[in-house]
This record gives sequence, structure tokens and C-alpha cells, in this order.
Amino acid sequence: APQKMTVQDVPRAFPTVDVPDHAHYTIGVVILIVGITGTLGNFLVFYAFCRSRSLQTPANILIINLAISDLLMSITQSPVFFTNSLYKHWIFGEKG
Repeated sequence: APQKMTVQDVPRAFPTVDVPDHAHYTIGVVILIVGITGTLGNFLVFYAFCRSRSLQTPANILIINLAISDLLMSITQSPVFFTNSLYKHWIFGEKG
């Protein structure tokens, strides 16, 4: 049977760089702001679409599709990225 290779078997496959703590915190704050803005903005687009009969056109369904996708991305990815920035490493371990 062939031997299974891992990242540890290949030197310099994913080089690491020491990043200052303030860079992690700055990126974390920016991602938090982008996540909150994205969540609120896309929720408002979805809410306006549902409440206004004149906005419910076939052409606007594409916009709602994009808004819902972006809303889900904001809800699921921003908290993970923000938490990883605070801890300064991937928090879900090697398997995650």
C-alpha cells in the first residue's frame, strides 16, 4: 500500500511568519466590523424585499439570493475569523 504523505513530510510546504500581536488584533477588529456590517446590511435587504410587494420581482430574486448567501457567510465566517485572530492561531486544532 502507498505511504500517505502529510504536510509535515514536505519541508517548507506552508512557511510561517511571526506576525506581531497588534496585527492579529487589528485584523480581528476589522473582520468584526465587516461581519457586523455585512450581517445587518444583508438582513435589511432581505427584510425590505419581504415587506415590499413592489420589490418582489423576478430580477430582484438574484439580489436576494446574493444577499442571503452573503448573510450566511457573514454569520458563519466572521466569528470564526475574529476568534482565531484573538487567539493568534487556528483554534479548531489539526483535524479542524
